[in-house]
Order: sequence, then structure tokens, then C-alpha cells
Amino acid sequence: MSEAAAESRRSRLHSRLTACTEESTRTLKKGKKEETEKEVKKPKVVIDDKDRHKPYGKTAWTPVDDVYIMRYYPRTIYDAGEAIDMLKNFQMLDFTPHTQPVYTDLRLNMKLEKKKKVDPFVSTIHLPHPFKTEMNKVLVFTEDADEAKEAQENGAAFAGGVELIQPILDDEISADFYVAVPDILQKLLPLKNKLRKKFPKSKRGSVGIHIPKMLQLFKTGHEYMVESECYVRTQIATLDMPREHIFANLQTILLDVCSHRPADMGPFIERAIIASQTSEALWYKSKDLLPKPAEEKME
Repeated sequence: MSEAAAESRRSRLHSRLTACTEESTRTLKKGKKEETEKEVKKPKVVIDDKDRHKPYGKTAWTPVDDVYIMRYYPRTIYDAGEAIDMLKNFQMLDFTPHTQPVYTDLRLNMKLEKKKKVDPFVSTIHLPHPFKTEMNKVLVFTEDADEAKEAQENGAAFAGGVELIQPILDDEISADFYVAVPDILQKLLPLKNKLRKKFPKSKRGSVGIHIPKMLQLFKTGHEYMVESECYVRTQIATLDMPREHIFANLQTILLDVCSHRPADMGPFIERAIIASQTSEALWYKSKDLLPKPAEEKME
């Protein structure tokens, strides 16, 4: 074998050896990277402050003075009744309108089993102490003349069939709520983009055969919805209402919200805030307004 052929053979063997070494190195690095990623994903450690002399990362449980830096102390979470009393005191101290609205803001845990989630929902309920002075305008879709007459006798603002579609599209007539009998639902599809969330749906109770019952609900009902995937923000009363009435309205809304998720999945409401139009936001304990689980009752 000539010297040139031997040199060529040594060169080929060196190239193959280099390629194998590089491949082995890449495989080893990839394996180490995967192991590192697996090690990084550690479970989140929850620090229990229950028996500590002060909360973790805070100065103390409660401030000594009236003026303090809020980030150094844990957030105060009030009883619902106490929070309502504080809102009334804020109004008197600030000389703000006593008829201003009172709102609640809830953050919900929408998670279910196996990566499923609760679908954002819209609900209409009867508050024990309504705060609106005017009734809601309700439009009833039906092609039956007798049903249309019955609807108008029970307080419907408008009642009719497909002849109402074009006036609604042209903004000639409008209503707060739209209800329909099942037979006409398919003919109302041209209104779906116009009405959007107000389009009649059986899940919301706005599709049915009992027109007087639907009118009774929607004429005086209070509507709230889940926004931004997991938040409920709605008015519950006006500040001039008695404390007990505001409390009862708040409890009614919380009970209805929690009915949209199985109770055995744990607490549905993660955070609850109450505020008036001009006041600061107060966090309150929503659990106190809800029925206690059976296990706690047994204990």
C-alpha cells in the first residue's frame, strides 16, 4: 500500500471517530439537560404561618400605629358584616353620596378534574332586596298569537315573531333581556351576532315554554357573568340600604356562584372583595356566607 493511500485511510478513520465523538457528546448533553429540567420542576413549598410569631417575610401580624407601610404586614381580611359597616363609615367620613352603588369582586377557581375547566357562565337571579327602581325591559319571541298576548299581559315590552328581527338589527327596538319559545329559535339566528350574550339560550333560562315564569325572572332579575375567564364583578346593593339587606343580597349572589361548580372540588371562590363607588376595596371572608361542608358539621 502506497504512502498516499495509507494517509487517506487514516484521514477517513479520524473523520469517523470525530463524528462519533461529537454525536456521543451531543447525546450526553441532551440527557443532562433533560435531567436538569426535571430537577427544576419542584413542587411549590407553601409556608404555614399558623404557629409563627410573625408571618414569613413580614414585620408583624398587625401594625402598632394607625399609619404604616402596608407591604410589611399581612392583608386584613374582614368579616362580611364588618366590611359593610366600614363602607358605611367611609361614606359618612368622606361626605360622599349615600346612595352610591356597592360592588363585589370575586376571583374563582375554574379548575376541574383532568385539566378541565368550568365554562364562563352568565346567571340571572332574584335578589331578596332589589336595588333597581325600574323593571327590566323584556322582549319575547313567539309566533303564536295567544302566547304573544299572554306575554304582553305579563309585562313584556315587546312580543312577536320574525317580524321583530329587522327592527332589532336596525336598532329601532331594544330590550334588557330577550326570551324565546323553542320553536322559533332557529329562525332567530340572524340576530346571534347582534345580541351576542343576550341571545336566548336554554342554559340561561331564556328559552322555554313557560312565558309568564320567564318574564317574572327577567323583569326583576339581577344578571351577573364571569369575565376575563375567572372574575365576577357585579353590583349587589346601594349604600343607603340597611346592613342586613346588603348582607342578604351578597349571600344570595355567593350561593348562586358556588352552585356552578361541584362542592366536592373544594372552595370555588379564591378571593372576595367588597367596595362602594368611592371607597377603598375591602377583602372579606366569603366562607362565612356559605353553608359549611358536611365534614365540618360532623366535627
